[in-house]
Amino acid sequence: MLPLIEIDIDPVIAHIGPFALRWYSLMIMAGIYAGTIVAARFATDRGVDPDHVYSAAVWVVVAGIFGARLVHVVDRWDLYRDQPLRVFAVHEGGIAIWGGLIGGGVAVWAYARKNRLHFWTFADAISHAAILGQGIGRIGCIINGDVAGRPTGGEWGFVYVNPAALLPRASYFGVPTHPYPLYEMAWDLALFALLFLVARSVRRPGAVFLTYTAVYSLARLVLSVVREEEVWALGLQQAQLVSLATIALAVGLLWIRLRGASDAAVVTPKPVA
Repeated sequence: MLPLIEIDIDPVIAHIGPFALRWYSLMIMAGIYAGTIVAARFATDRGVDPDHVYSAAVWVVVAGIFGARLVHVVDRWDLYRDQPLRVFAVHEGGIAIWGGLIGGGVAVWAYARKNRLHFWTFADAISHAAILGQGIGRIGCIINGDVAGRPTGGEWGFVYVNPAALLPRASYFGVPTHPYPLYEMAWDLALFALLFLVARSVRRPGAVFLTYTAVYSLARLVLSVVREEEVWALGLQQAQLVSLATIALAVGLLWIRLRGASDAAVVTPKPVA
């Protein structure tokens, strides 16, 4: 069990004119950078020109951020109804990872199709690196406090005392809460290691991507238990319902991929401009 850890870190590193440099933004950028570099290496190992990773990165990041913010705003419209300009304050935190994964996934598919890349192979490289980037990004969430878990009810957990922390509920200040970002970061790094085993033992393109999708969805299903979110149906939160649907879809597609005929015709990649 974790000890009692007090977090008194201002989420803002420094103010630069009208802008604020935040730990959250810094760690998200670090995660994107690390993920892109690692994805380029994984792409090379799979016979894909790494320049395609660098070319796709901008579109994947933009689509991911847009999707993540859109889903978050729709889900928590009560927070933005009276302050619509805050919709654009992504640097303050407030993104829905499912929206990011869907938006980024669509961008990967579109880029692969446009450049005549084998989608499953390209998706394997991107997703294996993406989970590493997600783990790094969660460090920013620890400081931000925006995804803190519910109170632990004991003498352990994270205790946020800095008044600038963006906790989900004001009642969480000064109270031991479940360190949700830490839980997910540990799961992400374990999944990153697991995907190496999948890549070595299952040669069918798509196995890494679909395993990533299913196991990460399982993380959200299980770990969301310690988060105090609105229950949508069947006693489950929105993230848990989406997780169940995603697990079913990913496992179904993985079964089809493993039982189907081999990929006989892999399209010739379009040269990077």
